[in-house]
Amino acid sequence: MLAHRPYDGSSKPFTIGVRPLEPARWVEPDDQLDAYLSEKQTLFADSYGDVFAARADTADSQREIRDALADYLTRQYPQIYRRDGPRLHIVRRTVTFDDETPPLLQAAGLVQDDLAIMRKDGDNWRLVAAAICFPSTWVLREKFDRSMAEIHAPVPGFAGDMERRVTRIFDNLRTGAPVERFNWSIYNNDTLHHPLPSTTTSDASFIRVERQTLLKMPGSGDILFTIRVLIDPLAAFRAHPDGARLAQSLREQLLAMTEAQLAYKGMSESRDRLAAELADLATATL
Repeated sequence: MLAHRPYDGSSKPFTIGVRPLEPARWVEPDDQLDAYLSEKQTLFADSYGDVFAARADTADSQREIRDALADYLTRQYPQIYRRDGPRLHIVRRTVTFDDETPPLLQAAGLVQDDLAIMRKDGDNWRLVAAAICFPSTWVLREKFDRSMAEIHAPVPGFAGDMERRVTRIFDNLRTGAPVERFNWSIYNNDTLHHPLPSTTTSDASFIRVERQTLLKMPGSGDILFTIRVLIDPLAAFRAHPDGARLAQSLREQLLAMTEAQLAYKGMSESRDRLAAELADLATATL
């Protein structure tokens, strides 16, 4: 519970917030690995066109990423991952590296993270391949093969200076030197696959954190963008030793958002209710 807490003040909403990442912490499987991989397997089987897309000219890049990820996982987590020729064993399941399945799809079957490949195209970076099973209110087919500016057009404040700064970060990434950033939203359900705005009327509240990493690949020069979704009920603050401060910090950030930012995150109508809930949690956990 609450493995990552960017709302503690360390990462402000609608800021870039990129920081260097120790290579040993690039990917972080946990005790929910099998559950995430099971849901991915179901989505790949039942909703392939919604969760996977790749340009034909990305095959070599996909293989480079798959092999780099497999090598990293077997070295960093030998208690979870074991390589046996073209097969990679993950506790109770096996992923086979064959020539029929897109390599990025094979790579996505190894980790809880979603995977996306960004490629430099003139002055822009473009989304050229992706396995996105757990989107946070966005649809892959609407973003695929679009530039970073087009992908982030709905994000308040992205156009202009922020876009230029993000482009410089992408341009200046060094191979072997991953970086990470965090994002968060509050939803009224704990569904992992969440491409569309919620239509439920539940009053339960869940904090949805995205841990995002960027790693430049040495062969292709493409950038692998990973997105790990972690979901916890706001009620988890009650049991956390720092729950009162976390609830208060999250409340302050929520109340500081502009109308455009709240609308983008789908929290315009729920802000006051969430602020009250967080105020109660801050008091109750003191």
